[in-house]
Amino acid sequence: TEVCPVRWAAMDNRSVLQWDKDDCAEAGLVKFDLLGLGALTALRLAFTTLAQRGQTVPDAVTEGELRTSQSGRPWGLHTLPEEDPAVYRLLTAADTVGVFQVESRAQMATLPRLRPQTFYDIVVEVALIRPGPIQGDAVNPYIRRRLKREEVTYLHDSLKPALTKTLGVPLFQEQLMQIAVDAAGFSPAEADTLRQAMGAKRSIERMEALHDKLIAGMRSRGIDAPTAETIYSKLRSFAEFGFPESHAFSFAYLVYASAWLKARKPEDFYAGVLAAQPMGFWSPQSLVADARRHGVRVLPADVNRSLAQATVEQREDHQDADRSDQWEPLRPHPAAPSALDVHDDLAVRLGLAPIKGLGERAAQTIVTERRAHGPYRDLADLARRVSLSRSRLESLAVSGALDSLGVERRQALWAAGVLSEEHGRRRDASRQGLGAWYQPTLLGTAVGAQAPTLPTMTDRERQAADLSLTGVSTQGSPLRLLRPSLTADGVLSAADLKDREQGSRVRVAGVVTHRQRPHTASGMIFLNLEDETGLLNVACRAGMWRRYRSVGRRAVALIVRGTVEKGDGVVALMADRLQVLPGVPGTGSRDWC
Repeated sequence: TEVCPVRWAAMDNRSVLQWDKDDCAEAGLVKFDLLGLGALTALRLAFTTLAQRGQTVPDAVTEGELRTSQSGRPWGLHTLPEEDPAVYRLLTAADTVGVFQVESRAQMATLPRLRPQTFYDIVVEVALIRPGPIQGDAVNPYIRRRLKREEVTYLHDSLKPALTKTLGVPLFQEQLMQIAVDAAGFSPAEADTLRQAMGAKRSIERMEALHDKLIAGMRSRGIDAPTAETIYSKLRSFAEFGFPESHAFSFAYLVYASAWLKARKPEDFYAGVLAAQPMGFWSPQSLVADARRHGVRVLPADVNRSLAQATVEQREDHQDADRSDQWEPLRPHPAAPSALDVHDDLAVRLGLAPIKGLGERAAQTIVTERRAHGPYRDLADLARRVSLSRSRLESLAVSGALDSLGVERRQALWAAGVLSEEHGRRRDASRQGLGAWYQPTLLGTAVGAQAPTLPTMTDRERQAADLSLTGVSTQGSPLRLLRPSLTADGVLSAADLKDREQGSRVRVAGVVTHRQRPHTASGMIFLNLEDETGLLNVACRAGMWRRYRSVGRRAVALIVRGTVEKGDGVVALMADRLQVLPGVPGTGSRDWC
């Protein structure tokens, strides 16, 4: 309060400085940027489930190199094998759904071209797909040079010391600072001013203010005016946010750890990412679909099996009681981008808390009571032991979380309503629907909990209920049920495009998972489609998007007509027509357009 005004924040016991962060820094206050990453939570949860099963670092591994003296220690960020080839196989195949930092559309399109083989390649990948390098036209030149399709050149010899390790292409803020020193004669302090300008909120304006000084410095060192302006444009592009190399190293290690878990311990990986939601680029439904395509078994939420959040379940945990069909072998889809080390005796069990209308507190109450007094025998036993409101019981019924009690979903829904009347919550009960309970006062008015004969839900109805109540279906993509009719109509799957020639005109169907309009893409709109075979990136030119915008922005699923584009292991579709695919349940797309 002696330096700048302070006020109370909306959150209890928090205060807010009333100056802009840049003004605070100018006044001499120390500013820390604290970055909260959901990926760290996912990694912690994955390593925790490994430890709970007694999994430790072995004496040796078949691939990669263990650090010395790690044998017998728990798996964690500090005990992973170094340079495991499985990590690089997964990254090169762009099999990165759920993998920190490299799961976006742009990253997945770049990985097969970059073909990472070492840890530093991951560092480069993290830094490459950023607005700064993209605006500075660094991505394609770097990849061409890496693949030896283009000669490594430098705009001026003074740039060699800074750019040798990145093949003459500027990627990191530290390189730009060194260029300012080597090519423009800046002092280290002046180069730090440049760094501050690159990271500032008003970075473009601050970079422009340094223009004349940079050009004058380069001209005084014998660099001609056009080359000096080109070098300046590279520097200015980092005003659109490029990574410091140290930042890229830190993120790259989290990429490596995430990719290692997915490749080597996939059940723990998927359980950790699902339990840490909301986070990342992909929805829980896409994560579960990706797991199934790799042969990872995902089991639905169950009042007698699940915890509050997703976790790893071993078959022997409930061997006598488990439904046999849930543990039938699940083979990877032939179109899976890479092979994961799947364990047949493990499965991902979805949690109760994500069920819509239930909540974390009620889910934890169900789990605590089950652990204390044993499994629930039937729905009446659950209603008697756990004080759940009618809406919560109905959510459990429709979501399938009561299936293990031996009752079909429609019957469970009927019984939930009846039991909630027999054991209903008082209007003045405590919050969250967990309060006092009562018996109906009028004798003879209660309807029996035994339902009349009701039709069993169809596969499509169960899938729609799953997606509506939990956001996840363990039955796979909704397109699986439509595939026979789509195939008869000549509509291809995402995997089919790998066998089609460049420039072929095709129709493909899929659920829309993302809509993006990057400000670096000259008006292009990108859609991600997903079906039972995998993912497809669809590009829409600005004019085409204007014609089909109402369809493209609202449809849950689309049939897209377009031409196949291939290159360096990447398959995409350039769309020329969008058509609604009706009758497909969904959970909503993630849109940035």
